[in-house]
Amino acid sequence: MKKIFNITDFGAVGDGKTDCTAAIQAALDAARDAGGGVVEVPPGAYLTGQLRMKGQCITLKGYAGWGYHSDGNSAFILNDPSAECILDITGAFDCFIDGMGFNGNRLGENIHGIRLDWDKHYRPQRNREDTPTITNTRVAGCTGDGLHFNNVWAYKVNHSMFIFNKGAGIRYMGCDAFVSDCIMNGNQRGGVDGTALWSSGATFTANRIEWNGLGGIRLRRNTSLNITGNYLDRNFGPGVDLGGTEEDAGYADVTITGNAFIRNGAISEGRTAPRENPDLCCHLRMRQCRNVVVSGNTMKTGRNDYGDGEDTPTCAFILQDCSYCIIKDNAMDRGYIKTAIDLRGDCSTCLIKDNIGRPME
Repeated sequence: MKKIFNITDFGAVGDGKTDCTAAIQAALDAARDAGGGVVEVPPGAYLTGQLRMKGQCITLKGYAGWGYHSDGNSAFILNDPSAECILDITGAFDCFIDGMGFNGNRLGENIHGIRLDWDKHYRPQRNREDTPTITNTRVAGCTGDGLHFNNVWAYKVNHSMFIFNKGAGIRYMGCDAFVSDCIMNGNQRGGVDGTALWSSGATFTANRIEWNGLGGIRLRRNTSLNITGNYLDRNFGPGVDLGGTEEDAGYADVTITGNAFIRNGAISEGRTAPRENPDLCCHLRMRQCRNVVVSGNTMKTGRNDYGDGEDTPTCAFILQDCSYCIIKDNAMDRGYIKTAIDLRGDCSTCLIKDNIGRPME
C-alpha cells in the first residue's frame, strides 16, 4: 500500500497565490485512510485554510531552512481569517511534524498555529497517549498561540521556533511534556504558558526564551517539573513565574538548575507591564510553591540590545508563602538593581543560603 503522499500530486501549488486547502487536506486524509504514512511538502509557499490531521502514525514532512525572519522552504501560509488554527491534530495519535513552517499571516482573532484540543471536539475515552512530536518546525505570525495543546497526554517539541505570535509560543494543559532546543521569541503572552487549570510531568531543557510579553516560562498549578539549562533573556515579566494565589496551592516537586537569567522583568517603550506591576520585574517569582530546588543559576541585569530601555530587573527572586524549598548556590553579581531575594508571607521552612552577588552599580 502507498505510504508517501506528496501534496503536489493532489493539486497543491507552492506559488504563494493558489488556495491549496482542499489539496493538502486530501493528502492528509489519504494518509489516514492508509493507516499512516508520510505527507510530503516540497519546497514552496502553500496558501491554506484550516487543516485537520486525524489517524495514526502520520508524518507531515517539509524541508526546513527557516530563521528569525524566514518561513523556511516548506511553508503553510494562512489565508482564512475565520479559521480556528492552521493545523488541528486532535485525534492524530503518534503524529510527527518535521521541517515545516506555519505562518498565521496575522489574520483573524486568536487563531492558533498547531492545535490539539480535546475540549473542542467529542472526547472519546482515551486509553493511550496522544504523543505528537514537533521538530525542526517554525510557527509565527499567529493571532493566537504558536502551539495550543489542551488536555494533551505526552508531547515532544524540539529544534523548533515559535516567534511573533500574539498568544504564547507554547500554551499547554496536560501531562508528560518534553521541550528542548527551541527558540521562543516575541510572543505576547509568554514563551511557555502553562497557566491553565493543571499540568504535570514536564521537562524544559536548553531553550532560548527571550523578549516575550508577560514572562518566559509561566506555570500555575503544575507538579513534577525540570527546568534546566535554559537561556531566559529580556522577557517582559519574570524569566520563570511559578504558582499563583492561595487557591492554586499544589505547585510542587520542581528543579530549576543551570539556567541563565538575563535582563528579565524588562521595561521598554510600549512594554510597561513590570512598571505597572512591580512584582513582574524579577528573574524568578515563586508563589505557593512546595518542594522546589533552585540551584546553580546565574543572573544578570541589563537593558535593550542597543542601550535603550531601562535596566532590569529590580529584584532577583520573589518568594511568597513557599514551603520546604531550597534556594542555594546561585550567582547574582550585578544580577539585580535593588533586592536579591524578597521574602513574603511564611517561608520559614525554606533553606536559603550561599547565594552570592551584588546589585548593579
